[in-house]
Amino acid sequence: MTSEPFASPAREAFVHVTVRTGLEVEPKEEQEVLRRVARALEPGARDIPDETFRSILCVVRRKKRISRLVDLTRRSGRIWVTRDEIEQAVGTITQPEAGDADLERALAPVAEERLRSYAKTPKAVFEAIQADLLDTGRVLSPGQTDLLLMAIAVAFGLPEGDSFLDTARQEEAQRQKIAHTIERTAQEKRQQEEKRLQSWEESLVLFKDVPRILRCSHKEALRWIAENRLPVARKVRESGGRERWEFDPAELIALRDQLPEWRAGGLPVGSGGTKLQPDMGRKVANAVIARVAALDRYAAHFRTARSLNRRITLVTGPTNSGKSYTALNALAQAESGLALAPLRLLAHEFREALAARGVEASLATGEERIPVPSSRHLAATVEMCPFYNPVDVAVIDEAQMLFDTDRGAAWTAAIMGAPARHLYVLGAPDCIPMVRRIAELCGDPLDEISLERKSPLRAAAQPVKLTDLTAGDALIAFSRREVLDLRAALMQHGRRVAVVYGALSPEVRRAEAQRFNSGGADILIATDAIGMGLNLSIKRVVFAALKKFDGKQTRDLTVQEVKQIGGRAGRYGKHEVGTVAVLAGAGSPSFIRRQLEADAALPEDLRPFVQPDADIVKAVASEIGSESLYGVLSRIHRAVLRKDDPNYRLADMEQAFAIASALEGVDGLDLTTRWSYAMCPVDDRDNGIRRLVGWAADHAAGRRVLPPGTGRLPPSERASREELERAEKRHKRLVAWRWLALRFPDFYPDREEAEETTRKLNEWIESVLRQQSRTRSTGGSKRDRT
Repeated sequence: MTSEPFASPAREAFVHVTVRTGLEVEPKEEQEVLRRVARALEPGARDIPDETFRSILCVVRRKKRISRLVDLTRRSGRIWVTRDEIEQAVGTITQPEAGDADLERALAPVAEERLRSYAKTPKAVFEAIQADLLDTGRVLSPGQTDLLLMAIAVAFGLPEGDSFLDTARQEEAQRQKIAHTIERTAQEKRQQEEKRLQSWEESLVLFKDVPRILRCSHKEALRWIAENRLPVARKVRESGGRERWEFDPAELIALRDQLPEWRAGGLPVGSGGTKLQPDMGRKVANAVIARVAALDRYAAHFRTARSLNRRITLVTGPTNSGKSYTALNALAQAESGLALAPLRLLAHEFREALAARGVEASLATGEERIPVPSSRHLAATVEMCPFYNPVDVAVIDEAQMLFDTDRGAAWTAAIMGAPARHLYVLGAPDCIPMVRRIAELCGDPLDEISLERKSPLRAAAQPVKLTDLTAGDALIAFSRREVLDLRAALMQHGRRVAVVYGALSPEVRRAEAQRFNSGGADILIATDAIGMGLNLSIKRVVFAALKKFDGKQTRDLTVQEVKQIGGRAGRYGKHEVGTVAVLAGAGSPSFIRRQLEADAALPEDLRPFVQPDADIVKAVASEIGSESLYGVLSRIHRAVLRKDDPNYRLADMEQAFAIASALEGVDGLDLTTRWSYAMCPVDDRDNGIRRLVGWAADHAAGRRVLPPGTGRLPPSERASREELERAEKRHKRLVAWRWLALRFPDFYPDREEAEETTRKLNEWIESVLRQQSRTRSTGGSKRDRT
């Protein structure tokens, strides 16, 4: 040993212990090892125990070992092994020079324990892990499937010759065969429907051929088109702004018998035998399918509403202006009524608001029913609007959702079709022109009430540092990952935090809101999920970002978004003034001030969104002679509403179309059942459509579809972000399953089990979010839009 003086006690201790133990330290590890040796030294000491040094080396090599074990598991095909398991296994290793075999030995008991904790039986474990993998877009190959089955058998200590392996292999092979058959059949049927559509389009004739086919004059043909008697099958925009009109010759020939009546002045006959009033060309029919679907005369589709002497009261105002107070009072005083909300959470709040006024109401949402037999009031989500039961008063909230490309059609249908003698429509001021237009299309008189905010709202002059956030502040981010990152940062500073973001269930959001309102949490971190509903006692809203990804691009927050979210600050009766600020480093306070002072920009297109319902789908199917939902939706998309229809525009039905396309390969489901599946709330970012098709295949085969389970739920205080995200995705599966269970109870039994599983997941997620220690990050988590 050298007798020269050491540069530091840590260096001296490092030399002593490496000589004594014979452990080698790589040059790139040395600086980190020296820092840790320095922290481990007792005051005045110049050496450390051998075991302390071994522990230091294991800690320093932890990251490298985790990466190595991740690589080993992935190369071997064990893609179900999570990073959490690997981190836990590496944490048990005490040998500084551990090799691959040592890493695998450390992983084995951890992986086996996790497999056993997934479910009670080997089969249930296998299905649960497959479902979790599918959520992330991963599907096991046959070799990987065999590896997983053998790992499960080992974890459960199954004896050699147990039937589990052979049975599971056979069932999985059969399932894969069915899936491949469904996919191949779907492709073949889609091609058939596309050929059918192409053949129909090729059969169309130009206007110049109409007089010949009808045996009428050119002038008569023009007049009958203007009177909505002759359907224009398709209008094709040509260069120079001209349109080419095309007609279905088969439909024209079928109308020949009516020509004498038309010439005598009789009215045209519509589907169902009803007489149609000529409109002198104001709304020219543009397809035989349009005539059947009547989407270009959408208001007339809601016969009960049109038979009532309806009047509409539009109540608009910013957040915290008390829009719902007057409407709910009128609803409570009516003998019968309907309250429609955008979210299940808000439907519950409407029901509670009525109860507080002495009125018991039933509840109807996509996945939940609470009937009150003696009640004549109903609280429901907008999509569940009952169109055939007249009531005295109806309330529809958040009418600005009319502009939403995904759900706007539901608001159009509700406002046009709510069978109420007095309809209250509540919303932000930017919904005014759209509601006016809908009222005009319906022929309903419209009263307008404009409310002002009850407490003033101001923009903060200076940015706010993260460490300067105070009790009552709400910090707004625009992704799940950013919310959890901010939560971790604030908890490191000892702050108590509640969170609200889109992936959380309504029950968990409500629990987190209550924790914030009651003082159990100082600060709320949320996405724009708080912009709709949730009674929150916020003093100041602080934006952590002034841009958001809207699914297509990253853009500045709009005037309406800043006002809707920022307007949550300064709740009336709690805070005299609401303040809206920006987090330091996230942007300029002047942007907030300008957006709060500006008028919301109206969209250029004020035509309401529309989409078919089950009745329209059946009518179109009958017209074209097809039971293919894909074919029906293709025809509706191509032939119902021309892009320049003066009154309506077709909603974005991309997901319904994708589900219909995938279901083409499933035999044994009628058209109405397929349409129900197409409306099921699934998220295809989690492979929801693929899972839905599997459920539909079981349904078609007469097999029961069992509810998803909770999967593995570790102690909440040790849960990682990855485990939290898995639980949130399992909850999504349950939402879809419960939605289908209400419509097909014979094939989706065990609703009580599903509700209990939902309750357990919600409680576990809420328990995780209540933890005030920093949530561990597993890295590589996917950025989620809410």
